[in-house]
Amino acid sequence: MKIAFLFAGQGVQKVGMGSDVYQKYPASKKVFDAVSLDFDLKKLCFEGPQEQLNDTNYTQSCLLVTSLAIAHAAVSEGIIPSAVAGLSLGEYSALTFANAFQLSDAVALVRKRGQIMAQALPVGVSSMMAVLSEDIDLIESVCKDEQVTSLGICEIANKNSINQTVISGHIEALDKAKELLLARGVRRVMPLNVSGAFHSSLLTEASKQLNEILENAAIQSPLIDVYFNISGQKETDIVSALTRQIHSTVQFVKTIENMVEDGVDTFVEIGPSTVLSGFVKKIAPQARIFAIEDEASIEKLKGELV
Repeated sequence: MKIAFLFAGQGVQKVGMGSDVYQKYPASKKVFDAVSLDFDLKKLCFEGPQEQLNDTNYTQSCLLVTSLAIAHAAVSEGIIPSAVAGLSLGEYSALTFANAFQLSDAVALVRKRGQIMAQALPVGVSSMMAVLSEDIDLIESVCKDEQVTSLGICEIANKNSINQTVISGHIEALDKAKELLLARGVRRVMPLNVSGAFHSSLLTEASKQLNEILENAAIQSPLIDVYFNISGQKETDIVSALTRQIHSTVQFVKTIENMVEDGVDTFVEIGPSTVLSGFVKKIAPQARIFAIEDEASIEKLKGELV
């Protein structure tokens, strides 16, 4: 058995996340208690309000710490991965778990990343939508349609599974793309719970600001295999990979395919969601897939892995 941890990305945050593991596992409490920021992270995670938790300025730090607290709870119960990956923001959780970043450095880094992205993407101007279709060629053609491009940026942000692709860009362009996609037979196009057009060229300038911070960050070689968003493969230049990540397509399908090819047969989603589990079921139906976020799900996982 070869286990991989998959760390959730932005959009799955919810009030109360991490509270259970904080109370039940010393390893989780240690993660939360080690964090010091310019806001009360524990209170925001455990008590909300949801509106503030959804603000990119705060979301990224909260999800990073919550995910790591859950992961370390699992490790304290003997559930040890040999590889990790994360969706978008989750990549920072994966790298921190793999000891490429120290926790304090990672928290400060994603705090700055969230601020940079929030400043680059004013609320109400851009967004993202999930397209439920296996026809990637159709989605790409609609994004390039003149009716869409005349209204702004519309690009493919995430290749999440064989039947879900996320598009990202200006709201008016996304709305027109949705209209065209539905007219051409796509069964569903859903707005996502995000505050801007992540993984689009609207963040190209922001990536330069992020690069300056990353260049000065203390980064070590990961202790276990990390698979990256930009390629779905292991990367040696972490700074370059993370710099390009915020304005490039997330290759989650390739990530899972490459992990399976390298022997991973058991995936454990880390975070307050089962979104990634659904993607993996489509990409690698032969794999064993679990999701953990609290004591009950960790205990259930332990029983399944015996």
